[in-house]
Amino acid sequence: MYSAVNDPGQWVLPRVIEEQARRRAETPAITIVAGGSLTYGQLRDDAARVAGFLSGLGAGPADRIAIMLPNGLEFIRAWAGVGRLGATAVLLNTELMGDFLAHPLADSAPRILIIDQAWLTRLAGLDHALAGVERIILVGGNDAIDPGMTDFNDWRTAPSWDGPIASAGDIACIMYTSGTTGAPKGVLMPHAHCFLFGLGVVDNVEVTPDDHYYICLPLFHANGLLMQLGAVLIAGATATIRDRFSGSAWLRDIRQCGATLTHSLGAISAFVIGQPASPDDRNHRLRLMLTAPNHPDHEREWRDRFGISEIVGAYGMTESNIALYGDRKDPRAGTCGRAYDRAFEVEIRDPDTDLRVRPGEVGEIMVRPRIGQAFMAGYNGLPDKTVEAWRSLWFHTGDAARMAEDGYVTFVDRIKDCIRRRGENISAADIESILARLPGVAEVAAFAVPSDVQGGEDEIMLAIVPVDGIAPSARQVIEHARDLMPRFAQPRYLTFLDALPKTGTEKVRKVELRRLGVTATTIDLDAATAPLAKATP
Repeated sequence: MYSAVNDPGQWVLPRVIEEQARRRAETPAITIVAGGSLTYGQLRDDAARVAGFLSGLGAGPADRIAIMLPNGLEFIRAWAGVGRLGATAVLLNTELMGDFLAHPLADSAPRILIIDQAWLTRLAGLDHALAGVERIILVGGNDAIDPGMTDFNDWRTAPSWDGPIASAGDIACIMYTSGTTGAPKGVLMPHAHCFLFGLGVVDNVEVTPDDHYYICLPLFHANGLLMQLGAVLIAGATATIRDRFSGSAWLRDIRQCGATLTHSLGAISAFVIGQPASPDDRNHRLRLMLTAPNHPDHEREWRDRFGISEIVGAYGMTESNIALYGDRKDPRAGTCGRAYDRAFEVEIRDPDTDLRVRPGEVGEIMVRPRIGQAFMAGYNGLPDKTVEAWRSLWFHTGDAARMAEDGYVTFVDRIKDCIRRRGENISAADIESILARLPGVAEVAAFAVPSDVQGGEDEIMLAIVPVDGIAPSARQVIEHARDLMPRFAQPRYLTFLDALPKTGTEKVRKVELRRLGVTATTIDLDAATAPLAKATP
């Protein structure tokens, strides 16, 4: 275990890597399912060389370096190298394209972009967003490197960086997450904040050096990178990482690597449980699964069918860290757990008055940190939005829940205009701005409807008001979305309306649209223009 878990001033993951490499240099740290591995000593040495490589290109502490790479050793090396240099990693979702990619690039203004060569074409037409990028570094591929770009493999011959390690309050990374309205916001994440994601797991799951984590969630998100891999590093444990989740490979991977711990999201749980039952379903070493949301039916399946003895729920956000954890010894299926009171205060308050509601009443989850620097430092370039989120000196999550007398919290719904789909937070405004460009669309509203997969979070539905009553075809909507939007943001359902319901101040009343939901006249875009009813506009 990292020696400084009780000293927030030393909560810096690059410092953790250095210490673990001194203590257990030959211990396996990371194995990639597709091939390749690193010991703790190799992880430290590779991070130092990548830091030296980046320094040789002119980067230094506090510079922003964007990373757009799939799960794998090169992602690990790039992230750890940026951290060792003391620079700030801007972690980009690997499905971003078009305006969805242009926004975080323009907003964060990185000095260097490290990107997989297979995705280089996505930068076409984004010159305005890349204006501040001085160097593009390519990973992978066999084509000759463009003279204006750099091969990431050059890190192998770079001198090791031996400069000072960053401080706990320095900004370690920027992750983009949907706020209450508008474009995704860049969350400024200090090193101590990043560390606490992993420490919370270590504390509540009791991770030890003998544990083996199976990670199939993307490393550009806090769950895969900071909760899971961060916990592994702090505990001195071992991780096996898959490039992307596969329902059919999930149990096989866990069995083959000997995993004792893993995390799940709602959709992952549904996909794994949806696999055909097998006599080998209990043939594994998993002792615990952390899952969010913790659907009661899923928990029953994990325990009864798969024989996993401990299921832990949790709740958190990129901004607020993981403020709620279930109790391994007192499981409450369907709840998010209680406040992780070592680090946070959590209350349920009225979203309009900010006054605390009575136990059992629905209100907004509000969080306040107990430890300095172990919370987001704000939204990048948006001081007004930062203050708004912190009104009444409580961070407003935008999520509705109820708290029982004993402190257990049950998630109810989302207050904010944000859609949660397949583990991604999606801004409705981003979707609407893309669809508004489609010829024939006068107005469009994007909103969440329940998934038809149990525990599968949300599906995206569009309500379109056609121009002069002449609607675009479902095929046109599908093709427009596929050309301009990442897969996770592409809508599932479509309905046409004569007008959108609005307030007296002309704001769309999405609560009414959600209440209408999927009806007999809704078009299911996954059925490739086949409507749920007979008539197709």
